[in-house]
Amino acid sequence: MSVYGIYFSPTGSTEKIVKLIAGKFGDYEAVDLSRRDSEEKINFSEEDVCIVGVPSYGGRVPGAALERMKSFKGNQAKAVLTVVYGNRAYEDTLIELEDYLVERNFCCTAAIAAVAEHSIMHQFAAGRPDAKDKKELALYGEKIFHKIKDGQGCENIELPGKRPYKEYKGVPLKPSVKKQCTKCGACVQLCPVGAIPEAAPDTVDKDKCISCMRCIAVCPNKARVVNRVKLNVASMAMKKNCSNRKENELFL
Repeated sequence: MSVYGIYFSPTGSTEKIVKLIAGKFGDYEAVDLSRRDSEEKINFSEEDVCIVGVPSYGGRVPGAALERMKSFKGNQAKAVLTVVYGNRAYEDTLIELEDYLVERNFCCTAAIAAVAEHSIMHQFAAGRPDAKDKKELALYGEKIFHKIKDGQGCENIELPGKRPYKEYKGVPLKPSVKKQCTKCGACVQLCPVGAIPEAAPDTVDKDKCISCMRCIAVCPNKARVVNRVKLNVASMAMKKNCSNRKENELFL
């Protein structure tokens, strides 16, 4: 049996959670779908276990993550679905990820919905996953490990969500560039969708940008920001749904 930790994680939260779960299975191979060169043809085997993690963007799986898994061949490998969201809601993300992997012949054996600090409005779920979350998620990983070890890998799991999936029109909050930009190119290399031109690293292609906020996270000079007025308006709109602590969920 080989274990894979597969994640699309522009700001790192999903990566941390996937690796926490995968670590409960022992050694594992990390597959980073956030890299633009990460589209790989991987033929998995029936004995393999894949912890597949994505953030929820507006209640959906990011299109870039799906694109980079299109050549996966599951061959009945066991998939542990892991969706990470910023304390609002994950809506149809789990069932969309399940449908996509089932189409590629994976056996979806368990699922987790985990809360992490919101990637744009950091006051929501600030500091999460915290110590309580990590302890809980580690326990989830152990339960899933024992389920698979006991040969119960391919029973159907009931997941929340609706088909057809909700429409996602993107997020209007796009990073802009301040005068502190030195054109070092760090964001150019790490943008998961190539929205920052190499010839003009102090700009952003707003049509390509998916508002993942990776460029803000990796900029060494803090030269990328989101418009504060628009951010405050969005924060007020989200406050009612995001202020109360949401809990992690396990589906077995």
